[in-house]
Amino acid sequence: MLVSKLQPIIARYDEISTLLQTPEILHDIQKLKTLSKEQSDIESLVQKARQYIQILDDIEQNKQLLEDKELGELAKEELKSLETQSKEIEEEIKILLIPKDPNDDKNIYLELRAGTGGDEAGIFVGDLFKAYCRYADLQKWKVEIISSSENSVGGYKEVIALIKGKGAYSRLKFEGGTHRVQRVPETESQGRIHTSAITVAIMPEVDDVQVHINPNDLKVEVFRAGGHGGQSVNTTDSAVRITHIPTGISVSMQDEKSQHKNKDKAMKILQARIYEAQLQEQLDQNATARKNQVGSGDRSERIRTYNYPQNRLSDHRINLTLYSLEEIMLSGNLDLVINPLITAAQSEAMSNQTT
Repeated sequence: MLVSKLQPIIARYDEISTLLQTPEILHDIQKLKTLSKEQSDIESLVQKARQYIQILDDIEQNKQLLEDKELGELAKEELKSLETQSKEIEEEIKILLIPKDPNDDKNIYLELRAGTGGDEAGIFVGDLFKAYCRYADLQKWKVEIISSSENSVGGYKEVIALIKGKGAYSRLKFEGGTHRVQRVPETESQGRIHTSAITVAIMPEVDDVQVHINPNDLKVEVFRAGGHGGQSVNTTDSAVRITHIPTGISVSMQDEKSQHKNKDKAMKILQARIYEAQLQEQLDQNATARKNQVGSGDRSERIRTYNYPQNRLSDHRINLTLYSLEEIMLSGNLDLVINPLITAAQSEAMSNQTT
């Protein structure tokens, strides 16, 4: 029964409230932070749980009044309202009971890379990156370009950005995969529709505690940064390439003039990529979780098609079709896609909990 699941959580919340007032905890900053976070994480659930239990009590009281000559009709009407409320809150509680993704509150590295389609793929990297930036602006997040490699027609071969803000990972984690675009390229003189593809990776920002990298496992190379056409843009060896030998994961960074800054940026992205690879390995080991997840983040998975002639956006994982592509891209209103994805993921998680 749902109430039996909720009672220990309410009891723990009350226990933490008591502990937070004790001198022992008040003088231990680390314990204070840990307990405060635990309490904050379950606060919404506890509030709903108490509301739910109160409604169940009210339902029982009204049932006892049904045979009363004076109050029976009133109780009957009250019951209808209470039972509707209880079902609504029950669904909200089921969502709140879904185990929280530990990465949900983290900042993210957003990585877009041109795939098939030549220059047009690079142009679409730029278009989609602008849409993500507009969405970040709507969410009051900050976007910092970490690294970018432009192509010759105003697009990008690759762009990596750090997006900082509350819930950045929770909102954008389903964006990872292959994004396909169908449209007439600016470079097309005969009006033919071309199909191109780019890859998107969403990597939570991590720290040294989460991803321990042995310095002996790293191969660090320095070289001279180059720009368009291969010309030198720096007279010193400031560019850095770091390779993690056990995994083969490599990161190159040349945007900064300082070798130290390039190395620092490269290490942070390397940590994020290694962490992403570890998450992917866990999913691959659990075939059921991989099958049931809305988006695994696997870059090879074709997740979405942007059809410009028909103003259509299709997300293939949940069979979502929207005829508002222009609005989504120009205004950054990605919630039109993100909200259905989150709802689908929550439904799958609730289904898995009951099976």
